[in-house]
Formats: sequence, C-alpha cells, structure tokens
Amino acid sequence: MQLKPKWNKHMQMLKKDIKELRIINFLLLTAAGTVNAFGVSLFLFPVKLYDSGISGLSMLLDQITPPTLTLSLFLILLNFPIFLFGFRRQGPTFTIYSLFAIVVYSLVSYLIMHVLPIDVNFVSPLAGTDLLLCAVFGGVISGVGSGLTIRFGGAIDGLDVLSVIFAKRLGISIGTFVMAFNILLYIVCGIAIKSWILPLYSIVTYFIGSRTVDYIVEGFDRSMCAMVVTNKAEEISEALSETFKAGGTIVNATGGYSKDEKQIIFFIVNRFQINKLKKIVKDIDSLAFISLQNVADIVRKPAG
Repeated sequence: MQLKPKWNKHMQMLKKDIKELRIINFLLLTAAGTVNAFGVSLFLFPVKLYDSGISGLSMLLDQITPPTLTLSLFLILLNFPIFLFGFRRQGPTFTIYSLFAIVVYSLVSYLIMHVLPIDVNFVSPLAGTDLLLCAVFGGVISGVGSGLTIRFGGAIDGLDVLSVIFAKRLGISIGTFVMAFNILLYIVCGIAIKSWILPLYSIVTYFIGSRTVDYIVEGFDRSMCAMVVTNKAEEISEALSETFKAGGTIVNATGGYSKDEKQIIFFIVNRFQINKLKKIVKDIDSLAFISLQNVADIVRKPAG
C-alpha cells in the first residue's frame, strides 16, 4: 500500500520532465550530433587519431575488431547502457536528449563512412595526412558538437555521466576523472597499435576539444566577478556604477581575524574593464581587498 503513492509521485515527476522536452532542442541537437560526426569522421577517424572518452574508445574498438563491428555500432552499444545507468541521477530530459544526440552522431558517422561517396579509409578528405591539422580541426569541430549538445540539454559522450557518478565516490574532481580516463585510453591505444605518435597527437585533439567545449558552453567573452572587501563600499559602488553604467551588490561582513565590520561589493565586469576597476577601487580605498573570479554565465530577469 505504501508503494503506490511513491510510484504515483515518480510517475508524475516523469510526466513533468517529459513535458519539458522541446522540438527546438531536438533540432539543435540534430545539428550538434551532425557537427560532432563531421569532426570525428572527416578529420580524426581517417588518420587513426582518437577522440576522447567513450567516443575515443569506440574508435579504438572499431580498429581492433572485425569490420562488421563499426564505430557507429560501438557508439550505441557503449553509450546507451551508461546513460540508462545514470538515468536516475540525471533525469529523463537529460537522458532522452543525450540518447537522441548519440543516435544522430552514430547515424551521420555511418552515412559518411559507409554510404556517402566520401573516402575516409586512409586520409582526411579535407586535411590529407597532416596529423597536426587533423588533430586541431578535428578537436575544434567535435568540440563544437559536444559543446552544443551540452548547451541544449544533453551530452554526447557517456564519460560525462560516469564522471558525475564515480568522481565523488573516488574522492577526485570530475575534471581529474575525465583526464585520468583519457590518459588511460591513450596509453591503451598506444599499446594496441604499437605506436605512440597517434595517441600523442590525440592528446592535442583532447586538449583543443575540451577548450572548445568550454567556450561553447560558457561563452567566448567571459565576464569576471570582482569581490571588493572595503570600508568605503557606498563610495566605491557609486563610482563603479557611474563608470560602467551597471549596478553592484553590497553585502555586510565581519573580518575573520580583526572582527571589524566590513562590506563586500560584488560587481561584474568584462576582461577589458578589470584594470579600470582596480584603479577606481584603489583610488578610493588603498586598503581594499579585491578578488576576481571567472563568471561562466550571467542571467538577468527582465525588468517590469
């Protein structure tokens, strides 16, 4: 009898999450999966460079298994169980979007490599045998696809889910988990193909791809949050607002050592305004403490 209310609650939450699915997101995820497939299939796969995460593992398995077991097949076989395993933690919306993006990535990759008249057996159709060009452009393009997938509500690689689930249990950060997995993957690749040149170039792909994902998800022009600890908050805040035509937030605080009453100003600037902010603050209060932090995204509620 106690299970029924609980079950009904879960079903209501599931229905609510499914209602949040948007057609526009599926269209954008189709574009994201297609872009990712182009980066991998036209730049990395032809010269045997490896993507990161489960995608890279799928590429390795494609090379060392019979021809009937393709990259597209491994993308489905490896990623689907991982995302279903993480369903409870990530929720239905994220899982559905992710699985859809992976299907698109897998399907477009199959079309490029096995259906369309594009020769990707030995050289990149766009960069030839130049490993550096393939590593750079493959990393950028696949990074754009991965970043767009994250921006529109999903993920295109199961490693993202594994890192969220297991990193905390292992007592490490998500970034460390991802890096450790990829380093291990490239070591295995080097042993499997008996060469370290391609795995080393693949590290270039991984680095460029991860930076591209950051730019796509967080934006190219990152803002900075300045935290100013001062005794002259009103005067500094007024000067900053006048100069940058924007408002800040003042919070009362107490010094941890001195126990003196302080105030903290939170003020958002772009990277070109940092030096001017420092000068304004120091001109008013030479003893002010300034801390700067990256701001990945800024959301403002419209006035009215």
